[in-house]
Amino acid sequence: MDIQWVVVIGALSLIITYQGFQLNKQKETKSESRQDAKIQAQLDYIGKGVDDIRIDLKANERQIGALSERVTRVEESNKSLHKRIDKMEGKGE
Repeated sequence: MDIQWVVVIGALSLIITYQGFQLNKQKETKSESRQDAKIQAQLDYIGKGVDDIRIDLKANERQIGALSERVTRVEESNKSLHKRIDKMEGKGE
């Protein structure tokens, strides 16, 4: 009789251990899925931020290009003005 109880208790222990293992495995899978979803959401957010930075950078590049053109025109105008002033000074003497 004692051996039967040992076998029954051993079998029940194996069943309980297996069920505990399966339950823990399911919990880990759910936890990993949640973490993966969070990471994906964060990556999407970072990607959108990078896209916004690119748009801002392109706008800044356009503004710098426009300012560069204006500076070039001002320098040319300044050079022309200096030539006229030099001519006026030469005639005035």
